[in-house]
Amino acid sequence: MPRYYFNTRIGDELISDPEGEVLRDPDRAWEMARAMIRELLKTEGADGALLNATIEVTDDDGEIVLEFPFSEAILDVPDRSVTRH
Repeated sequence: MPRYYFNTRIGDELISDPEGEVLRDPDRAWEMARAMIRELLKTEGADGALLNATIEVTDDDGEIVLEFPFSEAILDVPDRSVTRH
């Protein structure tokens, strides 16, 4: 299984994740990034700097697999269809 690294970018500063996590696929990495951001915002508060931060998930080659803005992690997407019939 691939290893994903969850690096945090706050402005021009990049906080690297040296260990990473072994996960089954990029979808699981997305779920983990979202959970990490939500927990950080809960413990540290949702100030302007953090809301503008991004988690950059990279693979073993250092390629960015996905970028997850902190501001998107606080949005709840409904599981049901918006259209009502």
